[in-house]
Amino acid sequence: MLAPSTLDCLRGLPTINLTSGGAHQCIYCYSRGFSQYPGENKVVVYANTFEKLKAELPRKRKKPTAVYFSPSTDAFQPIEEVLELSYSCMRFLLENNVGVAILTKGRIPRRHMELFKAHKDLVQARIGVTTLDERIAAAFEPYAAPPHVRIEKMARLVAAGVTTSARLDPILPGVTDGEAQLAALVERIAETGVNEAAIATLFLRPPITGSLRRNLASRPQLFNSLIAEFGDGRPLVLHAEKSRVQSLSVAKRQRIYSFIRRAAAKHGICVLVCACKNGDMPSQRCSIGGDWSVEARTPQPTLFE
Repeated sequence: MLAPSTLDCLRGLPTINLTSGGAHQCIYCYSRGFSQYPGENKVVVYANTFEKLKAELPRKRKKPTAVYFSPSTDAFQPIEEVLELSYSCMRFLLENNVGVAILTKGRIPRRHMELFKAHKDLVQARIGVTTLDERIAAAFEPYAAPPHVRIEKMARLVAAGVTTSARLDPILPGVTDGEAQLAALVERIAETGVNEAAIATLFLRPPITGSLRRNLASRPQLFNSLIAEFGDGRPLVLHAEKSRVQSLSVAKRQRIYSFIRRAAAKHGICVLVCACKNGDMPSQRCSIGGDWSVEARTPQPTLFE
Protein backbone atom coordinates (compact mmCIF):
# COMPACT_ATOMS: atom_id res chain seq x y z
CA MET A 1 0.00 0.00 0.00
CA LEU A 2 2.88 2.37 0.75
CA ALA A 3 4.71 1.79 -2.53
CA PRO A 4 6.28 4.96 -3.97
CA SER A 5 4.22 6.74 -6.60
CA THR A 6 5.38 6.70 -10.20
CA LEU A 7 3.88 10.15 -10.91
CA ASP A 8 6.57 12.71 -11.67
CA CYS A 9 4.89 15.47 -9.68
CA LEU A 10 4.83 13.24 -6.59
CA ARG A 11 8.42 12.07 -7.07
CA GLY A 12 8.24 8.78 -5.22
CA LEU A 13 5.90 9.69 -2.36
CA PRO A 14 3.63 6.82 -1.38
CA THR A 15 -0.07 7.54 -1.71
CA ILE A 16 -3.31 6.39 -0.13
CA ASN A 17 -6.75 6.39 -1.73
CA LEU A 18 -9.55 5.92 0.77
CA THR A 19 -12.27 5.34 -1.82
CA SER A 20 -13.00 4.59 -5.43
CA GLY A 21 -15.27 7.29 -6.78
CA GLY A 22 -15.93 10.50 -4.91
CA ALA A 23 -18.88 12.06 -3.13
CA HIS A 24 -18.05 15.54 -4.38
CA GLN A 25 -19.23 14.34 -7.81
CA CYS A 26 -17.09 16.85 -9.71
CA ILE A 27 -18.39 16.48 -13.24
CA TYR A 28 -14.95 16.99 -14.82
CA CYS A 29 -13.10 14.52 -12.56
CA TYR A 30 -10.43 12.56 -14.43
CA SER A 31 -11.12 9.49 -12.28
CA ARG A 32 -14.32 9.01 -14.29
CA GLY A 33 -12.09 7.56 -16.96
CA PHE A 34 -10.55 4.90 -14.71
CA SER A 35 -11.52 1.27 -15.19
CA GLN A 36 -12.28 0.93 -11.45
CA TYR A 37 -14.60 3.96 -11.38
CA PRO A 38 -17.75 2.65 -9.65
CA GLY A 39 -20.19 4.81 -11.60
CA GLU A 40 -22.23 7.97 -11.14
CA ASN A 41 -23.29 8.70 -7.54
CA LYS A 42 -21.42 5.67 -6.20
CA VAL A 43 -18.54 5.60 -3.72
CA VAL A 44 -16.68 2.45 -2.66
CA VAL A 45 -14.95 2.94 0.69
CA TYR A 46 -11.77 0.96 1.33
CA ALA A 47 -12.76 0.29 4.93
CA ASN A 48 -9.67 -1.82 5.76
CA THR A 49 -7.19 0.93 4.86
CA PHE A 50 -6.32 1.82 8.45
CA GLU A 51 -5.78 -1.79 9.46
CA LYS A 52 -3.53 -2.37 6.46
CA LEU A 53 -1.58 0.81 7.24
CA LYS A 54 -1.04 -0.20 10.89
CA ALA A 55 0.25 -3.58 9.77
CA GLU A 56 2.49 -2.31 6.97
CA LEU A 57 4.23 0.74 8.43
CA PRO A 58 6.10 -1.11 11.22
CA ARG A 59 7.46 -3.59 8.67
CA LYS A 60 9.12 -0.88 6.63
CA ARG A 61 12.91 -0.86 6.91
CA LYS A 62 12.78 2.84 6.22
CA LYS A 63 9.67 4.82 6.97
CA PRO A 64 8.47 7.12 4.20
CA THR A 65 9.08 10.83 4.69
CA ALA A 66 5.43 11.54 3.94
CA VAL A 67 2.26 10.02 2.50
CA TYR A 68 -0.03 11.77 0.01
CA PHE A 69 -3.83 11.74 0.33
CA SER A 70 -4.81 10.99 -2.38
CA PRO A 71 -4.15 10.72 -6.13
CA SER A 72 -7.67 10.03 -7.43
CA THR A 73 -10.10 10.79 -4.60
CA ASP A 74 -10.51 13.31 -1.78
CA ALA A 75 -9.81 12.51 1.87
CA PHE A 76 -12.44 15.04 2.99
CA GLN A 77 -15.60 13.80 1.35
CA PRO A 78 -18.92 14.49 3.12
CA ILE A 79 -19.21 10.87 4.28
CA GLU A 80 -18.65 10.16 7.98
CA GLU A 81 -16.96 6.81 7.29
CA VAL A 82 -14.44 8.48 4.98
CA LEU A 83 -13.72 11.29 7.44
CA GLU A 84 -13.23 8.80 10.28
CA LEU A 85 -10.90 6.75 8.11
CA SER A 86 -8.86 9.76 7.00
CA TYR A 87 -8.48 10.96 10.58
CA SER A 88 -7.34 7.57 11.85
CA CYS A 89 -4.80 7.12 9.07
CA MET A 90 -3.43 10.66 9.30
CA ARG A 91 -3.15 10.59 13.10
CA PHE A 92 -1.33 7.25 12.99
CA LEU A 93 1.17 8.55 10.44
CA LEU A 94 1.80 11.83 12.24
CA GLU A 95 2.23 10.13 15.60
CA ASN A 96 4.85 7.95 13.92
CA ASN A 97 6.67 11.02 12.58
CA VAL A 98 5.54 10.46 8.99
CA GLY A 99 4.40 13.55 7.13
CA VAL A 100 0.94 13.97 5.64
CA ALA A 101 0.31 15.76 2.35
CA ILE A 102 -3.25 16.60 1.34
CA LEU A 103 -5.05 18.04 -1.66
CA THR A 104 -8.73 18.77 -1.13
CA LYS A 105 -11.77 20.65 -2.36
CA GLY A 106 -13.75 19.51 0.65
CA ARG A 107 -14.53 20.76 4.14
CA ILE A 108 -11.74 19.92 6.59
CA PRO A 109 -13.36 19.05 9.94
CA ARG A 110 -12.27 20.78 13.13
CA ARG A 111 -10.62 17.70 14.62
CA HIS A 112 -8.47 17.29 11.51
CA MET A 113 -7.51 20.96 11.76
CA GLU A 114 -6.53 20.49 15.40
CA LEU A 115 -4.48 17.44 14.44
CA PHE A 116 -2.71 19.38 11.70
CA LYS A 117 -2.02 22.29 14.03
CA ALA A 118 -0.49 19.95 16.60
CA HIS A 119 1.80 18.44 13.94
CA LYS A 120 2.19 21.50 11.70
CA ASP A 121 5.80 20.72 10.74
CA LEU A 122 4.68 17.34 9.37
CA VAL A 123 1.70 18.55 7.30
CA GLN A 124 1.61 20.16 3.87
CA ALA A 125 -1.78 21.16 2.49
CA ARG A 126 -2.97 22.18 -0.94
CA ILE A 127 -6.48 23.54 -1.41
CA GLY A 128 -8.10 23.20 -4.83
CA VAL A 129 -10.13 26.19 -5.97
CA THR A 130 -10.88 27.14 -9.56
CA THR A 131 -13.40 29.97 -9.30
CA LEU A 132 -14.97 32.42 -6.86
CA ASP A 133 -18.30 32.10 -8.64
CA GLU A 134 -20.52 30.04 -6.35
CA ARG A 135 -22.96 29.15 -9.16
CA ILE A 136 -20.24 27.88 -11.48
CA ALA A 137 -18.68 25.89 -8.64
CA ALA A 138 -22.06 24.35 -7.79
CA ALA A 139 -22.56 23.31 -11.42
CA PHE A 140 -19.15 21.65 -11.82
CA GLU A 141 -18.35 20.59 -8.23
CA PRO A 142 -21.82 20.06 -6.74
CA TYR A 143 -20.90 18.52 -3.39
CA ALA A 144 -17.48 20.05 -2.79
CA ALA A 145 -17.07 22.91 -0.32
CA PRO A 146 -18.13 26.29 -1.75
CA PRO A 147 -15.24 28.51 -2.90
CA HIS A 148 -15.49 30.91 0.04
CA VAL A 149 -15.13 27.98 2.46
CA ARG A 150 -11.98 26.79 0.71
CA ILE A 151 -10.49 30.30 0.76
CA GLU A 152 -11.28 30.56 4.46
CA LYS A 153 -9.67 27.17 5.08
CA MET A 154 -6.48 28.30 3.34
CA ALA A 155 -6.27 31.26 5.69
CA ARG A 156 -6.86 29.07 8.75
CA LEU A 157 -4.20 26.59 7.71
CA VAL A 158 -1.68 29.37 7.15
CA ALA A 159 -2.59 30.93 10.50
CA ALA A 160 -2.01 27.54 12.14
CA GLY A 161 1.51 27.41 10.70
CA VAL A 162 0.76 24.64 8.21
CA THR A 163 2.61 24.90 4.90
CA THR A 164 -0.24 25.66 2.49
CA SER A 165 -0.57 26.26 -1.23
CA ALA A 166 -3.40 26.60 -3.75
CA ARG A 167 -4.25 24.51 -6.79
CA LEU A 168 -6.12 26.09 -9.70
CA ASP A 169 -7.02 22.89 -11.50
CA PRO A 170 -8.85 22.45 -13.69
CA ILE A 171 -9.20 25.91 -15.17
CA LEU A 172 -12.28 25.57 -17.37
CA PRO A 173 -11.80 27.15 -20.82
CA GLY A 174 -14.60 29.46 -21.84
CA VAL A 175 -15.98 29.31 -18.29
CA THR A 176 -13.43 30.23 -15.60
CA ASP A 177 -10.50 31.48 -17.70
CA GLY A 178 -11.56 35.13 -17.98
CA GLU A 179 -8.80 37.51 -16.97
CA ALA A 180 -10.97 39.43 -14.51
CA GLN A 181 -12.10 36.15 -12.91
CA LEU A 182 -8.58 34.81 -12.58
CA ALA A 183 -7.18 38.09 -11.26
CA ALA A 184 -9.86 38.21 -8.55
CA LEU A 185 -9.18 34.59 -7.60
CA VAL A 186 -5.42 35.16 -7.35
CA GLU A 187 -6.01 38.25 -5.21
CA ARG A 188 -8.23 36.34 -2.78
CA ILE A 189 -5.66 33.55 -2.53
CA ALA A 190 -2.94 36.11 -1.78
CA GLU A 191 -5.05 37.56 1.03
CA THR A 192 -4.90 34.20 2.83
CA GLY A 193 -1.12 34.35 3.07
CA VAL A 194 -0.58 31.54 0.56
CA ASN A 195 2.41 32.24 -1.68
CA GLU A 196 2.41 29.27 -4.08
CA ALA A 197 -0.13 28.00 -6.60
CA ALA A 198 -0.08 25.09 -9.03
CA ILE A 199 -2.15 25.42 -12.20
CA ALA A 200 -3.50 23.30 -15.05
CA THR A 201 -6.36 23.46 -17.53
CA LEU A 202 -9.10 20.92 -18.12
CA PHE A 203 -8.39 17.95 -20.36
CA LEU A 204 -10.97 15.66 -21.93
CA ARG A 205 -11.43 11.98 -22.54
CA PRO A 206 -14.74 10.36 -23.58
CA PRO A 207 -16.06 9.60 -20.06
CA ILE A 208 -15.37 13.19 -18.97
CA THR A 209 -17.04 14.68 -22.03
CA GLY A 210 -20.03 12.40 -21.43
CA SER A 211 -20.25 13.51 -17.81
CA LEU A 212 -20.13 17.17 -18.79
CA ARG A 213 -22.83 16.67 -21.40
CA ARG A 214 -25.16 14.85 -18.97
CA ASN A 215 -24.67 17.14 -16.03
CA LEU A 216 -24.87 20.35 -18.04
CA ALA A 217 -27.91 19.23 -20.06
CA SER A 218 -29.98 22.05 -18.60
CA ARG A 219 -27.23 24.56 -19.43
CA PRO A 220 -26.31 23.72 -23.04
CA GLN A 221 -24.72 27.11 -23.67
CA LEU A 222 -22.25 26.50 -20.85
CA PHE A 223 -21.39 23.05 -22.20
CA ASN A 224 -21.03 24.31 -25.78
CA SER A 225 -18.81 27.23 -24.72
CA LEU A 226 -16.48 24.86 -22.91
CA ILE A 227 -16.29 22.16 -25.58
CA ALA A 228 -15.78 24.69 -28.39
CA GLU A 229 -12.46 25.73 -26.81
CA PHE A 230 -10.99 22.29 -27.60
CA GLY A 231 -11.63 22.56 -31.35
CA ASP A 232 -8.03 23.32 -32.24
CA GLY A 233 -6.43 21.10 -29.61
CA ARG A 234 -4.55 17.89 -30.29
CA PRO A 235 -4.30 14.57 -28.47
CA LEU A 236 -1.71 14.74 -25.70
CA VAL A 237 -0.02 11.95 -23.78
CA LEU A 238 -0.83 12.64 -20.14
CA HIS A 239 2.37 11.96 -18.21
CA ALA A 240 0.51 11.20 -14.99
CA GLU A 241 -1.27 8.21 -16.49
CA LYS A 242 0.58 7.49 -19.75
CA SER A 243 -2.74 7.86 -21.55
CA ARG A 244 -3.95 10.03 -24.41
CA VAL A 245 -6.30 12.91 -23.70
CA GLN A 246 -7.64 15.88 -25.61
CA SER A 247 -6.08 19.09 -24.40
CA LEU A 248 -6.38 22.75 -25.21
CA SER A 249 -3.97 24.03 -27.82
CA VAL A 250 -0.56 25.07 -26.54
CA ALA A 251 -1.34 28.67 -27.53
CA LYS A 252 -4.48 28.76 -25.39
CA ARG A 253 -2.79 27.19 -22.41
CA GLN A 254 0.16 29.56 -22.71
CA ARG A 255 -2.21 32.54 -22.79
CA ILE A 256 -4.01 31.40 -19.64
CA TYR A 257 -0.85 30.46 -17.77
CA SER A 258 0.98 33.66 -18.74
CA PHE A 259 -1.84 35.80 -17.42
CA ILE A 260 -2.00 33.89 -14.13
CA ARG A 261 1.76 34.26 -13.72
CA ARG A 262 1.54 38.02 -14.24
CA ALA A 263 -1.38 38.38 -11.86
CA ALA A 264 0.32 36.20 -9.25
CA ALA A 265 3.61 38.08 -9.50
CA LYS A 266 1.84 41.24 -8.33
CA HIS A 267 1.07 39.44 -5.08
CA GLY A 268 4.34 37.56 -4.64
CA ILE A 269 2.80 34.18 -5.49
CA CYS A 270 4.99 31.58 -7.18
CA VAL A 271 3.14 29.71 -9.95
CA LEU A 272 3.93 26.13 -10.98
CA VAL A 273 2.52 24.71 -14.22
CA CYS A 274 1.80 21.00 -13.74
CA ALA A 275 4.27 18.97 -15.81
CA CYS A 276 2.10 15.84 -15.77
CA LYS A 277 -0.68 17.63 -17.62
CA ASN A 278 1.43 19.86 -19.86
CA GLY A 279 4.13 17.61 -21.23
CA ASP A 280 4.16 19.41 -24.59
CA MET A 281 5.16 22.82 -23.22
CA PRO A 282 7.58 24.28 -20.67
CA SER A 283 6.35 23.29 -17.22
CA GLN A 284 7.56 22.17 -13.82
CA ARG A 285 6.87 19.56 -11.22
CA CYS A 286 3.86 21.04 -9.49
CA SER A 287 4.83 19.43 -6.16
CA ILE A 288 1.28 18.16 -5.72
CA GLY A 289 2.42 16.26 -2.64
CA GLY A 290 4.38 19.17 -1.24
CA ASP A 291 8.12 19.71 -0.93
CA TRP A 292 9.63 17.32 1.61
CA SER A 293 13.28 18.21 1.09
CA VAL A 294 15.23 19.05 4.24
CA GLU A 295 15.49 22.69 3.19
CA ALA A 296 11.76 23.03 2.73
CA ARG A 297 10.70 21.48 6.03
CA THR A 298 10.69 24.67 8.06
CA PRO A 299 7.57 26.18 9.61
CA GLN A 300 5.63 28.70 7.52
CA PRO A 301 5.17 32.05 9.31
CA THR A 302 1.68 32.62 10.62
CA LEU A 303 -0.42 35.67 9.82
CA PHE A 304 -0.53 36.72 13.44
CA GLU A 305 3.09 36.77 14.47
